Parts: sequence; structure tokens; C-alpha cells
Amino acid sequence: MQNDHIVQAFDAELQQLDALIASMGELAQMQQAAALKSFLKNDRKEAKLVAKADKRIDQLEQEIITHATQIFALRQPMAADLRTLVASFKIASNLERIGDHAKNMAKRTKRVGDLPILEQVSGSLKNISVLTEKMTHDAVHAYANRDTDLALAVLKQDEEVDQLHVSLIREVLTYMIEDPASITAGTELLFIAKNIERAGDHATNIAEQVYYIITGRYIEAGRELDGAPIEAST
Repeated sequence: MQNDHIVQAFDAELQQLDALIASMGELAQMQQAAALKSFLKNDRKEAKLVAKADKRIDQLEQEIITHATQIFALRQPMAADLRTLVASFKIASNLERIGDHAKNMAKRTKRVGDLPILEQVSGSLKNISVLTEKMTHDAVHAYANRDTDLALAVLKQDEEVDQLHVSLIREVLTYMIEDPASITAGTELLFIAKNIERAGDHATNIAEQVYYIITGRYIEAGRELDGAPIEAST
């Protein structure tokens, strides 16, 4: 009976860790969407709310670190449970960075104004942001469900983000060349696009950690494992 109680307590602690990561992931995703919205609408009030909410993301990171450390010290976990605790530090760090990128985006609100270049590229910015937000959602969902296939799908989505980012850069540079008056605004837009693209990179990092938790192996550079391209399990 005592062993059953210990196991149940351990499971509850791991579930609490999962809940903290889920909450942090949801908030980071919402922050990115709100940051881009405030930028496109030149809404300083909304931008300030985004910046203020970043503190909660930082708090959640510390709660995850503290909780995972306590579990490690008290339970001395093995195998997948140990990998979960190790990965949770990196997952929390990557979610915190997504929040930072959202805050950086919000800080650039009102720097572009109503210049035509913003209207011309806003659709492209929305497309890449929606995709990276989905990557964050899917990566955290893959963690919650220990879903290898979904984690690998996030890695493939990152390739699409990179392509959209390159296309967006070309689009912005074209407007800047054609209209030198848009150079300042175009530079701001390039910074926004880079923050969005980096958010996708962090979501990819989370997916890689999920893969590690489940398989005990890391995905190497070039998205190859054991010398062969990685594929979703069947």
C-alpha cells in the first residue's frame, strides 16, 4: 500500500509538471498572436499588456524549474521520467524565449505607423505568425500526449516557416528598393519577421525535446537520426 501511495504521489507530481508546461505554452502562443495584432493595429495599449504579461511567462518558467528540481531530488526518477525532467528545463527555456520574442514585437508597435508597406506585407506576416503559433501549440500538445508523430510534424513545419521567412524578406526588400521612404518601416518589419521566425525555431527545439523524452535519442543536425532521415513512426 505504501508503494502504491508513493507511485500515485509521483504520478501527481509529473501531472502537475505537465500542467505547468501546458499553461506556459498556451500563454506563449497567445502572447505572440497578441503582439502581432498590436503591431499591425498600432495599438499601444495592447502592446503594453503583452509586455506586462511576459512576467507571468517568466514566473511559470521558474515554477517549472523549481517543481522539476524537487521531483528529481525526492524521487530519483529513471528512464523516461528522468528524461522528462531533464527536458522540462529546456522546454520551459524555449517557451520563455517565445515570450521574449513576443515582447520584442510588441515594443515595436507604433514605429511603422500607417505607411503603405505595412498594409502590403501584413498578410505575409500573419501567415508566418499563424504557422509558428501552430508549431508552439503542436509541440506542447506533443509533449502532453508523448506523441512522436506530432513532434516530427513540427520539425517539418519549420521548413515551411523558413521558406515563408525568406519570401517575406524578399517582399519587404523589394518595397524598400522601390520606395526609399519605406526603408525605416521596412527595417522594423524585418525585425518583426525575424522574431516570428525565431519563435518557430524555439517550437522546433521543444519538439526535439519531446522526441528525446519518448525515444531516448536526440535528433541530430540536418534532421537526421542514425545516418538516415527521420520519419514519423507508423
